[in-house]
Amino acid sequence: MSTTPATPGTTALAPEIAARLKRTEDGLLPAIAQQYDTGEVLMLGWMDDEALHRTLTTGRCTYWSRSRREYWVKGDTSGHAQAVKSVALDCDGDTLLVKVDQTGAACHTGDRTCFDADVLPLA
Repeated sequence: MSTTPATPGTTALAPEIAARLKRTEDGLLPAIAQQYDTGEVLMLGWMDDEALHRTLTTGRCTYWSRSRREYWVKGDTSGHAQAVKSVALDCDGDTLLVKVDQTGAACHTGDRTCFDADVLPLA
């Protein structure tokens, strides 16, 4: 596996898509995974051009792990896969919304979603 994210323009990602992306300094974009039929927000991962290309061509979410410094396909080790239904880029070009059909837990803790705990009470 790679130890650094791909440099923009060095992957097979379509140039017209790559040109629209506004990446962080390290070449990444946040990718929000959402259950396609319920709207449930499942998790946030990071993608670079190569991860997005793999996601679009395989139909399975591929992310860049900032801690492990490698690509990972959601579900390859856990069995909790994400089948991609659609991918959208926000109006600023700096965030992806990936609508998926989640099998099992999306969170590494084993929970369905990473966003199930309220942090602050509403006033």
